[in-house]
Amino acid sequence: MELKEKLISSFMAFEEQIDVNTDLHDVRTSALKNFETQGFPTKKLEAWKYTSLNSVLKNDFTVFPKKESAIGFSDVKKYFLHEIDTYKIVFIDGVFSSFLSATTHDGIDACLMSSALTKPKYKLVIDEYFNKVAMADDSLTSLNTAFAREGAYINIPKNKVADKPIEIMYFSTGSEAALMVQPRNLIIVNENANVQIIERHQSLSGNPVLTNSVTEIFAKKRAIVDFYKIQNDNDEASLVDNTYISQKEMSTVKVHTFSFGGNITRNNLNFYHKGEHIDSTLKGITILDGKQHVDHHTLVQHATPNCESHQNYKGIFSDKSTGVFNGKIYVEKEAQKTDAFQQNNNILIGDKATINAKPQLEIFADDVKCSHGCTVGQLDDRALFYMQSRGIPKKEATALLMYAFSNEVIESIKIPELKQRINSIIARKLGVNMGFDL
Repeated sequence: MELKEKLISSFMAFEEQIDVNTDLHDVRTSALKNFETQGFPTKKLEAWKYTSLNSVLKNDFTVFPKKESAIGFSDVKKYFLHEIDTYKIVFIDGVFSSFLSATTHDGIDACLMSSALTKPKYKLVIDEYFNKVAMADDSLTSLNTAFAREGAYINIPKNKVADKPIEIMYFSTGSEAALMVQPRNLIIVNENANVQIIERHQSLSGNPVLTNSVTEIFAKKRAIVDFYKIQNDNDEASLVDNTYISQKEMSTVKVHTFSFGGNITRNNLNFYHKGEHIDSTLKGITILDGKQHVDHHTLVQHATPNCESHQNYKGIFSDKSTGVFNGKIYVEKEAQKTDAFQQNNNILIGDKATINAKPQLEIFADDVKCSHGCTVGQLDDRALFYMQSRGIPKKEATALLMYAFSNEVIESIKIPELKQRINSIIARKLGVNMGFDL
């Protein structure tokens, strides 16, 4: 049975297993119908022109994990930001792990989506926010909505600063021959609130894994959100990550995406402005080798005046790896005084790596400052020669140039321990032990 048919035929049994109210049943049913109509995206769609899921969908995925697999903290410690204290919301094969987690309701909510979807005390919040910014006509978002059950629920009250970062961790153990999981995250950051969040999907085996993730973020007036996505998985793990962000006036949201590994990774990042004096930042570093494939799709919809957005994505591709960048800035007629910047720079190592870039501007206002640019090239031979002439071996000189190329994004990381961790990952990806503090 094909995966599409397996999912559709499993829907009724899925709903029988969960405690779902009538309103959510209607939302799920409508979403499933949309997925049934559209199916999985193909290269016939313009937005998926350079990314095919066919090789992934051939696997016979288990779509509902049966139970939590037991793993110890020592097995996964290296994936956590263990140098500092954090709240932790951890899932193993799609099932919440109370043993590895450190959730809280003390001043803030950092807990489970399943609780928010089923407990009466959360009903007003779910009615107001769940599935309200996620793109209803996207087939994979609809699929996630239909089967949304587990993930992270984070609610930061008005005037509250989260006292430590929140880590959202998804581990796949390989207990199933092939596993599909569909986490759903809901993050609400109220007026004058502040939070730092780190998200990671990590496979612990060589078995195929397909993750179809959806995150909705609501940043209220003067809220500040720093969100970091770490993607450094093995060659049998594929990820489709849909993140939707609704910003109110004077809010600041920054999303950093670090894509260092995986079979096929697709990042859809969408910002929607709903107030004046909003600041949106989208930054990313991609370093790939082998036959890995990463596809970044970004959208910033400027709908109100006096707002800013800044996009800066860096890519380094070697061997037969493939990168895709499709960034879109949309400025509506009412969005005067918009300041929007978009830049995508790429380095190809060798003649078999590929980058497909499509920066886009659609501007309907006449008093704006908008720019976009894209570069694709190789390392500067003159700079490489100069460094070698000063006694730096070619391998280290190449790594230093690539690190310098990425440093503009690295420097904007606000958590020092995370910056150190990213530096270490980059050093390993470049295959060197750099002669400065990582």
